[in-house]
Amino acid sequence: MTQSAVHGPDGSMEDGQGQPGPEPERGRGSTPWRKSAAITAAGVPVGILWWLLAPSGLNLLSGNAALRNGSNMETWLPRDLVLAGLFLLAGSIAGALVSGTKDQGPPSRDVALAVLAGALGAVIAWRTGVLCGVWWGPAADASASASTAFSLRSYAMLAIWPAAVALSVFLGGVFTTPPKPASGDPAA
Repeated sequence: MTQSAVHGPDGSMEDGQGQPGPEPERGRGSTPWRKSAAITAAGVPVGILWWLLAPSGLNLLSGNAALRNGSNMETWLPRDLVLAGLFLLAGSIAGALVSGTKDQGPPSRDVALAVLAGALGAVIAWRTGVLCGVWWGPAADASASASTAFSLRSYAMLAIWPAAVALSVFLGGVFTTPPKPASGDPAA
């Protein structure tokens, strides 16, 4: 004879013979915070990638030796655009991470946390890239212009990561199929 599962004194499931049953599901309370922490922490590798790929950094994208010098004004815009592209990629991935399920979108709290985490990740990436330039880059004389050193000229680029998170969540909600109504429910 099979006995149904009952809750034990500590709230865990038991199979009726005192043996522990399957683990109860963990609450969703910590998941948005973990995702937000992961999004924020992603700023460190994004900043390192920025320094590795961008002109006047290590310049692995083009490999052109003339673009490794920060005093070359032609490197300033591409340096910012490389960071913008990395922010767009990171924001799209972060938005997909929090976009919810096919049948249910994410709670607004999760989206707000992800957007804030994207903003913090962008600042961390920027500062990490600048720090990599100071540590591993050539010594630059920034007396003529601060942009000679590895830096960000357009601070508006920092808004790309959180904007990409919000846009990715929005587009995920727009392009998912709405749940089918139950057989007794009229179609809206």
